[in-house]
Amino acid sequence: MSIKHRLREFKAGMEPSIKETKFMLGRIKQSPLSVFGIAIILFYIGIAILAPLLAPPTLKDPYMIPRERFYPTPQPPSEKHPFGTTEDQLDIFYGTIWGTRIAFWVGLWVVAASLAIGLVVGCIAGYYGGIIDELLMRFTDIIIAFPSLVLAIAIVAALGKSLDNVLLALVLVGWPGYTRLIRGEILKAKQDDYVEAAKAIGASDFRTLFRHIIPNTIYPVVIVASLDIGAIVLTAAALSFLGLGSPSGYADWGQLITISQNWIYGSSQNPWEYWYTFIIPGIFIFTFVLGWNLLGDAFRDILDPTLRRR
Repeated sequence: MSIKHRLREFKAGMEPSIKETKFMLGRIKQSPLSVFGIAIILFYIGIAILAPLLAPPTLKDPYMIPRERFYPTPQPPSEKHPFGTTEDQLDIFYGTIWGTRIAFWVGLWVVAASLAIGLVVGCIAGYYGGIIDELLMRFTDIIIAFPSLVLAIAIVAALGKSLDNVLLALVLVGWPGYTRLIRGEILKAKQDDYVEAAKAIGASDFRTLFRHIIPNTIYPVVIVASLDIGAIVLTAAALSFLGLGSPSGYADWGQLITISQNWIYGSSQNPWEYWYTFIIPGIFIFTFVLGWNLLGDAFRDILDPTLRRR
């Protein structure tokens, strides 16, 4: 076979991938908000990577915010502390920069663990059905019956105050949603012709699931997972605000707002005197969650098969 013939075959094989890539980019460009969401996430990824350069750590644990002195009231932004300090003289700039890494860790770890559990339970329930499906889904319904935030608070309160326990609690209340979604998609897909054909040629259950069914049903789950990352970070910040999350002085956005709650109303002379103690961490939480929500819309535009046919 000549080199020219091989090159022609290579180009012919690449054409579908190139067309698919152009389609995805075209769908994203049609939605400016999706581009804005991607830009926000890329911005925070840059902050997380450059954290040691933007806010050089001075303690053994870089996630503990250093304090130079003790002073009873927060100090306004200055050249040394661009975002000001809290009442314990914790540097807000340092806390928000390193808190970006914590936000990514919390969101990605919880969603990945919840998705893994939901994928296993949902696949077993949806594919095999019968009594197995009934038992698994009734247990799932019991978990879903409890308000997720209340159940997470109860779990953390029982296990003890720590970031690890917050992550565990969020996983325990988060997996049922993925289970129901995956199960529903598999129930629809396992009746399709390609699944019947795979069974007819003797494909094992494992191969049928992971080679044929899951690749064709995973797209809605990916979209929901991208949206859930922002919601998970918001819930973790709420638990920290309630005093159930990170220890005092930890670089966590929710923890920073907790420290500033005594100064939300400012002073009698100036109600907005200490605005920087809660507005700046709040902006980080708001934009981070907004970025993931917009990114979820971008994934929907790319992965939604109904949009592909238009």
